[in-house]
Amino acid sequence: MKHNVDVHVGKRIRHRRWMIGMTQQQLAEKVGIKFQQIQKYETGMNRVSASRLWDIAQAVEVPVSFFFEGLEDGHTHSTIEGDILADKEALQLVRAYYAMPEAQRRQIFELARVLSDAA
Repeated sequence: MKHNVDVHVGKRIRHRRWMIGMTQQQLAEKVGIKFQQIQKYETGMNRVSASRLWDIAQAVEVPVSFFFEGLEDGHTHSTIEGDILADKEALQLVRAYYAMPEAQRRQIFELARVLSDAA
């Protein structure tokens, strides 16, 4: 039986992996496991040990606490206040942004800033 915390941590792993445009295979290689294990972690089918969570956090460049954000008393809140990446379109935009070379990202950022100031 899946535990709410395991499901939440798995969703946060998938969320961060998607955000940086990393595949399950790439994450698995960085951590030294098979991609099927990443799948099981992301669905909450398997619990992530503390040391493995540490390795995953290092691989996706976030603090371990990132995986527990939005949890209160072991229950997930459907939306995390201020989490714009809960919106699929925003997540796709962020992924596309980080897929660009740095020089193009700066130009896109400046354009977005100018457009938002004009609105």
